[in-house]
Amino acid sequence: MTPGNNGASTPEEDDPFGYLYADGQANGATPPSGGGGYGYPGSVNRVRAVGERKYGQQTAQGTYGQQAPTAPYGQVPQQGGYGQPNAHYGAPETVPGGAQTTRTPMPGHGDGGRGRGPNTKGLLIGAIAVVAAVVIGISIAMLGGGDDDKGGDQAGSTPTASQSAAPTQEETKGSDKPKDLPKLDAKALNLGGGVTTASDIKGAKADGGVYVTGFNHVGASVVWTFSGIEKAGKYTLNINYGVPGKDANATLTINGTAQDRPLNMKNFAKAAEGDYEKGWTNTWADITLNKGTNTIQISCGEGNQCDANFDQLWLESGWK
Repeated sequence: MTPGNNGASTPEEDDPFGYLYADGQANGATPPSGGGGYGYPGSVNRVRAVGERKYGQQTAQGTYGQQAPTAPYGQVPQQGGYGQPNAHYGAPETVPGGAQTTRTPMPGHGDGGRGRGPNTKGLLIGAIAVVAAVVIGISIAMLGGGDDDKGGDQAGSTPTASQSAAPTQEETKGSDKPKDLPKLDAKALNLGGGVTTASDIKGAKADGGVYVTGFNHVGASVVWTFSGIEKAGKYTLNINYGVPGKDANATLTINGTAQDRPLNMKNFAKAAEGDYEKGWTNTWADITLNKGTNTIQISCGEGNQCDANFDQLWLESGWK
């Protein structure tokens, strides 16, 4: 059997334009027909992998043996848009009879190219929540620190930087608040000049209904000495007393100085004459006291009308 020419034996020898030449026609080269191949009869047709370069044809990397053109510095080489066919690439489904493939859309491009970026709003909300949690934690820790400081005080520890040795606001207010001024029942007075106590007349406000009586003669006196006056100044002396339905008065002496005006003990209750029980009432006098200890004396002197009983005495700041 003699060797025969069955056309090109390799793809490189398969000249697609052989039918244009006499020697090609002699070797059986035929022009392309509709849908069919062309070239020499019995020519080798080999299937190549997708993207494999063909001799003499330009690919995405450039002509075989040549370096692919590069884009100028700072510019991106022109390529086909995403999802558009590449002139240098033939997918299997584009070849007649090729297998159909399923395209998996890229994340963010499944809505026709209107991709969405990362959820920055969610990240921002998360960051704000973290910052809020930190601030709340610090506030709770600071509030809790006050209880620890109290525990340290109970243990007898010395004041630290977070503790204050200065008095609290309540303590400061307490120190500014004036102390209660002296007050006493008349039975506690220093009695002199035949003055005594009794309890047979009803209506006295003193403890046990005990009052001072026997003041209705010249030389009778009661003396009240007290301390605790924080500052010198004007004060009011209040006296609860009783008269038998008629006016009375007495001499008032403050710290050894007799007052110009007598102590007024009128029948303010409007009791009937001789009715001591209905004659309980009260009076007052403007006086000036010293800081510290003071002495008040009520006495029956010449010219005084002294028929009265004494129940209680107390002081107030200022004059009425």
